[in-house]
Amino acid sequence: MCGIVGMINRDRPVDREVLSRMAAAIRHRGPDDDGFYIDTPAGEGPAAGRGVRRQAMIDVAGGHQPLCNEDESVWIVFNGEVYNFQELRRELEAKGHRFRTHSDTETIVHLYEEMGAECVQRLNGMFAFAIWDSKRQSLFVARDRMGKKPLYWAETPRGLIFGSELKALLEHPDCPRTLDRAAVAKYLAYEYVPSPHSIFAGVHKLPAAHVLTWQDGKTTVRRYWDMRFDHSGPVRSEPELLEEFRSRLRESVRLRLVSEVPLGVFLSGGVDSSSVVAMMADLMPAKSIKTFSIGFEDPSFDESAHARSVAQFFGTDHYEEVLAPHTMVDILPEVARFLDEPFADASIVPTYLLSKFTRRHVTVALGGDGGDELLAGYPTFQADRAATYYKMPRAIHDRVVMPLVGRLPVSTDNFSFDFKVKQFLRGAPYARAVRNQVWLGAFSPTEQNALLNGGAGTDPYDDLARASREAPPGDAVEQLIYQYCRSYLPDDILVKADRASMATSLEVRAPLLDYTLVEWLGTVPSQLKLHGMTTKYLLKRAMQDKLPPGIAARGKKGFGIPVAKWFKSELRELACDTLSESRIRSQGLFQWPEVSRLLTDHFSGKRDNRKQLWTLFMFQLWHDEYAHGRQATRVG
Repeated sequence: MCGIVGMINRDRPVDREVLSRMAAAIRHRGPDDDGFYIDTPAGEGPAAGRGVRRQAMIDVAGGHQPLCNEDESVWIVFNGEVYNFQELRRELEAKGHRFRTHSDTETIVHLYEEMGAECVQRLNGMFAFAIWDSKRQSLFVARDRMGKKPLYWAETPRGLIFGSELKALLEHPDCPRTLDRAAVAKYLAYEYVPSPHSIFAGVHKLPAAHVLTWQDGKTTVRRYWDMRFDHSGPVRSEPELLEEFRSRLRESVRLRLVSEVPLGVFLSGGVDSSSVVAMMADLMPAKSIKTFSIGFEDPSFDESAHARSVAQFFGTDHYEEVLAPHTMVDILPEVARFLDEPFADASIVPTYLLSKFTRRHVTVALGGDGGDELLAGYPTFQADRAATYYKMPRAIHDRVVMPLVGRLPVSTDNFSFDFKVKQFLRGAPYARAVRNQVWLGAFSPTEQNALLNGGAGTDPYDDLARASREAPPGDAVEQLIYQYCRSYLPDDILVKADRASMATSLEVRAPLLDYTLVEWLGTVPSQLKLHGMTTKYLLKRAMQDKLPPGIAARGKKGFGIPVAKWFKSELRELACDTLSESRIRSQGLFQWPEVSRLLTDHFSGKRDNRKQLWTLFMFQLWHDEYAHGRQATRVG
């Protein structure tokens, strides 16, 4: 696993010191090694510089980067893992390519020589890489299909810069630093900034399954792969589909066990991570499997007993820690430092703690990410089905129904009855794509108008409309699966996993996101994903006899933390300081009376404003770290 950086200058040499600072900013992504290569043409032409911070997983001794081809005309910096590299290497050697190392990185170089930009079609893995082709004087950048590994880029007056994280780009003097007001509105609506946007105007994320090409001063970005739902093949029985699913999941896990360093697995006790453990136990001695879990003192959030039962069932070497309120308060400054964009998924805190203590034992961990998106596992899929029967006129909904549910007693428990009812009714009147985001997010456009100085301005949901237009044909459930895989999965779930794990120099692999498995799931009827109101039906049926009793049938718990309760206790002092009147007015984006109302209503128990307050709290922590002072000076 690595972190990569680079720059292209049209009219001047690359500054080695700047390149070095960019790489140093993401040292946590690769603490084992660094490497740089600067290509300065003899005559006219652009200068290119690449840098890498490397964490060695495969070919530990020989995989130093940047790597090149035989005549040193093609150079690569690479972040990630290619799981089918050995098969590709054999094909390329048969065609006459000569290899200097045993790394997956060098395989991409020779595959690019053979196929050019189409090389990405053959890669099975998680990756972001950049190739400088000195003969063509072109840069080719690619990101994996599902969006496991990140890539930021920006055009500058002199050329282009890129890096694995935004903080690397901010080390370059020409990186744009103007806050994008439209991106702030999207953050408030989504709890993250969706691709291709970033919090700074002029800085972009390369979306999942996209490639970028820079040549002759022109930058082009295009999609090279997309999800499809195809049911034109032979009709298969449910038992046949269950057996094939188990076989494909086992193979996906097997591919991700290739490592020259210690390896473990995140175990929550849910069906996704438990299924990964079950497949690992089919492939290796169970006693050699190290499992890692996080527990909570609050029983409504705690899943540690279920994780322990799975670990005991398979006989794994199990490790567990409890996230206490004081622990969260202590590590929040660390979280704010490694999050270089505002991000309000509160589960990043336990994910970071889990990664931190897992890294003390292993260097690689498998996880269950992707199951909820691909197999309709979130409660919002059930809510969406129920919302089709909610036909209340909007005026009655707004003036009668919402005031009535507002009188329900407020609970701070995880997924409490009042929280679920209020969230459901909050989003129910919207169109399908938007209502799902309203359920997931913090501030609706109406709420943003009350919060933001000058109002919301633009439609924060315009990305959803574009994704809906580009979605492949499919039924209602498949359209939602596509929406979740297009935005929530790569921009929230996988960002959380990447930033929290890489902040501790831990690599996390996701077997459920193997693209061949994803493509196969696109041929499975949606009623085997959301079966009536049963979520993840295919996975639960496939694994019910392979897991401890009751694990496969468990409902979605989530990896949340008791934010609502902690805001009233251990977190209250820090929240009041972070969201104080002086700091809010000085920052200039939010209206203090609305922030004050949200705080007062939550502290008094009148409203559960956990999502809104956490979203503002995390924005302010980010703003203090990255947008106050040297990093950014104005708002666009």
